[in-house]
Amino acid sequence: MTPFAALFAILGALLIGAISPGPSFVFVVRTAVAQSRADGLAAAVGMGVGAALFGALALLGLRTLMNEAAGLYMVLKIAGGVYLLYLAYRIWCGAKQPVEVARNGTGGGSNLGRSFGLALATQMSNPKIVAVFGAVFAALLPAERPLWLDLALPALIFVQETAWYALVAFAFSSSRPRALYLGAKTWIDRFAGAVIGALGIRLILEAR
Repeated sequence: MTPFAALFAILGALLIGAISPGPSFVFVVRTAVAQSRADGLAAAVGMGVGAALFGALALLGLRTLMNEAAGLYMVLKIAGGVYLLYLAYRIWCGAKQPVEVARNGTGGGSNLGRSFGLALATQMSNPKIVAVFGAVFAALLPAERPLWLDLALPALIFVQETAWYALVAFAFSSSRPRALYLGAKTWIDRFAGAVIGALGIRLILEAR
């Protein structure tokens, strides 16, 4: 496989992984709907940064870490699982809290830095992205590759992930999706919290 073919194959495989709903998707949707479009876009940038970091780590030998540094990888998985449980707890406890929606259609309490940081932490603790990056890079990355490929991949992964989650933020920060969410906020948040909590428990059990 040529470097260009490998580049497009990796980006295509990672895009499919991003589109598949998971903790990152849930977080961006909830942030865009419950807070504001700007917070959703900040979260999208956080997701892009997290994905780019995973791309850089994969290039530096993430799969080697999985296979040979089992102790460190176990610690990382447990830490990710604990964070997902914390995130699930926060979402569950806040399920009944009303969301203030301003007249311009944005939620109250906008904090772009906080939205970015929580999105980055959510992305970095996402068990799906660890598995997807490890498998995709191991399968499609050429053993001998030019330097430009190593430099281009993290940057293009950032652009692709940010663009996808920005699209999600724009879609779910519109008036009709927001109204539907606010009408069923308690159950939607509890379901999202339960799913993320289950993923956290699964990640911890897998680490054992």
